[in-house]
Order: sequence, then structure tokens, then C-alpha cells
Amino acid sequence: MKVRSLFAATVATLILAPLALAQAPGGPTGYVPHLGDIMGATQLRHFKLNFAGKFRNWPLAAYELGQIKESFQDAATLYPGIPITDMTIMADPLRQLNDAIQAKDGPKFDRAFAAMTDACNACHRAIDRGFIVVQVPTASPFSNQAFAPGSK
Repeated sequence: MKVRSLFAATVATLILAPLALAQAPGGPTGYVPHLGDIMGATQLRHFKLNFAGKFRNWPLAAYELGQIKESFQDAATLYPGIPITDMTIMADPLRQLNDAIQAKDGPKFDRAFAAMTDACNACHRAIDRGFIVVQVPTASPFSNQAFAPGSK
């Protein structure tokens, strides 16, 4: 367990620190995060969204979905021409996820999350990055975060 926690903390620091620095008031101007950094942060959010939905923590799921949408918007703005620029690949799965979260419908969330994961892979294939295959997580590397609602 300690190894997974250390791994998650290290990955989060390596990916999120440059993004936070770029957005910090007075931070370096002109910094543009690499698309891989944006997608790496999105992968971490993908984990968290999955576990928020698995434990039916709807406020956390809504928050993580919002963060994913913002990451996609950043990617589309900074890297015009990638398939998510007009959100054609991701639009329906994101809408389905939002609907499931608003309805607090677990089975619908599970189906929508699988559809979003499939859409991520379709996007990767569309930009010749089909070797990046995302899957529905089977275990969380975040032992430092409780996903069940009302956890202490």
C-alpha cells in the first residue's frame, strides 16, 4: 500500500506541479503545458472520478468531471486540431456522465464511465497514439483519499 501511495504522490507532483506553477499568480508567463502533462493530470482525475462514482460520492464525482472538462478545454485551446477541439468524440460520454451524476444513478454512471473511457481511447487512436490505452481502474493508487461520502 505504501508503494502505491508513494507512486501516486510522485506522479501527481511531477504532472500537476508545472500546471499549478503556470497558473499561479505571478508564475512564469508564456508557459504552455505539454499535451502529455494535461492528459496525465486528466488520467489522475479519471481514477478519482471512477472511485467517486463507485462509492456513489456524487459531489466528488461532479467535481472531478468538471476538472476533466476543464482539462479538455485547456487541451483544445492550447492544441487546436486534436479531436477534442470540437468535443465530437467526448461530447456524448461527458453528457451521459453528467446526467448520471445529476440523477445519482449508479448503474447509469458505470455505463457512462465505460463509454467515456472508450471515447478516450478513440481519441488516442485518432491522433496516432493508439498505444495509450486507458481502462476502467481496478484499484486506486490514492490510499490518502477517502472516496466514500462522509468519510473522515
